[in-house]
Amino acid sequence: EVQLVESGGGLVQPGGSLRLSCVASGFTFSSYGMSWVRQPPGKGPEWVSAVSSDGTSTNYAASVKGRFTISRENTNNTLFLQMNSLKPEDTALYFCAKNFNRYGTTSYGARGQGTQVTVSS
Repeated sequence: EVQLVESGGGLVQPGGSLRLSCVASGFTFSSYGMSWVRQPPGKGPEWVSAVSSDGTSTNYAASVKGRFTISRENTNNTLFLQMNSLKPEDTALYFCAKNFNRYGTTSYGARGQGTQVTVSS
Protein backbone atom coordinates (compact mmCIF):
# COMPACT_ATOMS: atom_id res chain seq x y z
CA GLU A 1 0.00 0.00 0.00
CA VAL A 2 1.34 3.42 -0.99
CA GLN A 3 1.87 5.68 2.02
CA LEU A 4 2.96 9.30 1.78
CA VAL A 5 3.38 11.35 4.95
CA GLU A 6 4.00 15.09 4.64
CA SER A 7 5.41 17.41 7.28
CA GLY A 8 6.94 20.84 7.66
CA GLY A 9 3.95 23.10 7.13
CA GLY A 10 3.06 25.98 9.39
CA LEU A 11 2.33 29.68 9.68
CA VAL A 12 4.88 32.00 8.09
CA GLN A 13 4.99 35.70 7.28
CA PRO A 14 5.07 36.92 3.68
CA GLY A 15 8.61 36.71 2.35
CA GLY A 16 9.46 33.83 4.67
CA SER A 17 10.55 30.28 3.94
CA LEU A 18 9.44 26.76 4.74
CA ARG A 19 10.77 23.32 3.85
CA LEU A 20 8.25 20.56 3.35
CA SER A 21 9.16 16.88 3.59
CA CYS A 22 7.37 13.73 2.48
CA VAL A 23 8.35 10.24 3.54
CA ALA A 24 7.20 7.51 1.18
CA SER A 25 6.66 3.78 1.73
CA GLY A 26 4.87 0.86 0.13
CA PHE A 27 6.50 1.19 -3.31
CA THR A 28 9.94 1.47 -4.89
CA PHE A 29 10.45 5.19 -4.37
CA SER A 30 13.50 5.46 -6.63
CA SER A 31 11.51 4.17 -9.62
CA TYR A 32 8.87 6.90 -9.72
CA GLY A 33 8.66 10.58 -10.39
CA MET A 34 7.10 12.55 -7.55
CA SER A 35 5.01 15.68 -7.40
CA TRP A 36 3.87 18.34 -4.98
CA VAL A 37 0.27 19.44 -5.33
CA ARG A 38 -1.57 22.11 -3.33
CA GLN A 39 -5.19 22.94 -2.64
CA PRO A 40 -6.02 26.49 -1.57
CA PRO A 41 -9.05 27.03 0.65
CA GLY A 42 -12.27 26.61 -1.33
CA LYS A 43 -10.47 25.76 -4.58
CA GLY A 44 -9.45 22.66 -6.50
CA PRO A 45 -6.03 21.02 -6.46
CA GLU A 46 -3.16 22.73 -8.29
CA TRP A 47 -0.03 20.92 -9.40
CA VAL A 48 3.05 22.74 -8.07
CA SER A 49 6.19 20.84 -9.02
CA ALA A 50 7.58 17.45 -10.01
CA VAL A 51 10.90 15.66 -10.05
CA SER A 52 12.01 12.65 -12.03
CA SER A 53 12.83 9.35 -10.34
CA ASP A 54 16.57 10.04 -10.35
CA GLY A 55 16.21 13.69 -9.37
CA THR A 56 17.84 15.06 -12.50
CA SER A 57 14.76 16.62 -14.08
CA THR A 58 12.41 19.07 -12.38
CA ASN A 59 9.37 21.07 -13.44
CA TYR A 60 7.48 23.91 -11.80
CA ALA A 61 4.19 25.73 -12.16
CA ALA A 62 4.67 29.28 -13.38
CA SER A 63 3.30 30.62 -10.10
CA VAL A 64 6.17 29.15 -8.05
CA LYS A 65 9.07 29.02 -10.50
CA GLY A 66 12.12 30.74 -9.12
CA ARG A 67 10.81 30.59 -5.54
CA PHE A 68 10.30 26.86 -4.88
CA THR A 69 12.81 24.03 -5.27
CA ILE A 70 11.88 20.35 -5.37
CA SER A 71 14.40 17.66 -4.49
CA ARG A 72 14.54 14.07 -3.30
CA GLU A 73 16.73 11.66 -1.34
CA ASN A 74 16.19 8.17 -2.72
CA THR A 75 18.33 6.58 -0.01
CA ASN A 76 15.80 7.81 2.57
CA ASN A 77 12.61 7.64 0.44
CA THR A 78 12.08 11.33 1.07
CA LEU A 79 10.79 14.17 -1.11
CA PHE A 80 11.34 17.84 -0.29
CA LEU A 81 9.95 21.20 -1.29
CA GLN A 82 11.95 24.27 -0.33
CA MET A 83 9.65 27.30 -0.46
CA ASN A 84 11.17 30.78 -0.39
CA SER A 85 9.71 34.27 -0.80
CA LEU A 86 6.32 32.98 0.26
CA LYS A 87 3.22 34.96 -0.64
CA PRO A 88 -0.28 34.93 0.87
CA GLU A 89 -1.53 33.23 -2.30
CA ASP A 90 0.72 30.26 -1.49
CA THR A 91 -1.60 29.45 1.42
CA ALA A 92 -2.90 25.93 0.84
CA LEU A 93 -2.88 22.32 1.94
CA TYR A 94 0.23 20.82 0.33
CA PHE A 95 0.31 17.17 -0.73
CA CYS A 96 3.04 14.99 -2.11
CA ALA A 97 1.99 12.57 -4.81
CA LYS A 98 3.39 9.55 -6.61
CA ASN A 99 3.64 10.00 -10.36
CA PHE A 100 2.46 7.29 -12.73
CA ASN A 101 5.92 6.87 -14.24
CA ARG A 102 9.54 7.82 -13.65
CA TYR A 103 9.28 11.27 -15.21
CA GLY A 104 8.91 14.63 -13.53
CA THR A 105 5.63 15.53 -15.13
CA THR A 106 2.17 16.61 -14.00
CA SER A 107 0.79 13.06 -14.19
CA TYR A 108 0.29 11.98 -10.60
CA GLY A 109 -1.89 9.55 -8.70
CA ALA A 110 -1.85 8.58 -5.03
CA ARG A 111 -1.21 11.41 -2.61
CA GLY A 112 -0.80 11.87 1.13
CA GLN A 113 -2.97 13.63 3.70
CA GLY A 114 -1.21 16.94 3.30
CA THR A 115 0.44 19.58 5.45
CA GLN A 116 -1.04 23.05 5.88
CA VAL A 117 0.93 26.11 4.82
CA THR A 118 -0.44 29.50 5.84
CA VAL A 119 1.26 32.71 4.72
CA SER A 120 -0.01 35.69 6.67
CA SER A 121 1.23 38.68 8.60
